[in-house]
Amino acid sequence: MSDSASPSGNRNRLLLTITREDFGLEFRVVTRGGIRRGIRLEKAFWMSLKQMAESRKCTIGMLIEEIAESPTKTGNLTSAIRVACINRLAGENLTLRKLASIRTINAILLACPSPAFALASSKKILTFNAPFQQLVMRQLPIGPNNDSRQDLKLALDLNVADIFARLDVNSEVPIASGFVIRAGERRYRGQLNLVRAPVPEPELLMAFVNGG
Repeated sequence: MSDSASPSGNRNRLLLTITREDFGLEFRVVTRGGIRRGIRLEKAFWMSLKQMAESRKCTIGMLIEEIAESPTKTGNLTSAIRVACINRLAGENLTLRKLASIRTINAILLACPSPAFALASSKKILTFNAPFQQLVMRQLPIGPNNDSRQDLKLALDLNVADIFARLDVNSEVPIASGFVIRAGERRYRGQLNLVRAPVPEPELLMAFVNGG
């Protein structure tokens, strides 16, 4: 999708993550192997170097020495450091995009032995596992002339927007809610736990039925 097709709200949300402090230049002297290097970088890049060093269990000085001695380095050292930071973030972003996908959600649901499904903010069930399908078939049997459940409807005791808001405050605590699934005149009531699905867009809930 091109930038022109992106909702303006999404662009604004990304811009809000940038602060003036990120642009502030910091001068630091880094010593490694007897070599002292005076480096002036934006605070955001120093933070990126710190995170990179922590993930690799080394020091910022060791990282800078590696960048300085890289045979592919061109231009000055500060430019090379910025490129290294951006490449690292791009690599992490690619890994996260692979993990944060509907395919990952499907894999989690398939691995779950209890009834579970993924729910959109519109309360539309996007995907579900075999135990949930079996629950529906068992609790809401269809007649001999019916070959589908296109009239299947789901209702939660809690408002979906409120669920997302509560998970935004504390995503580590699942939200418990009652639910009802209906097919025509038939209905089944149960309890489930809801967590936010690990995807950036669209907003999804993962629902795990208790005692199904």
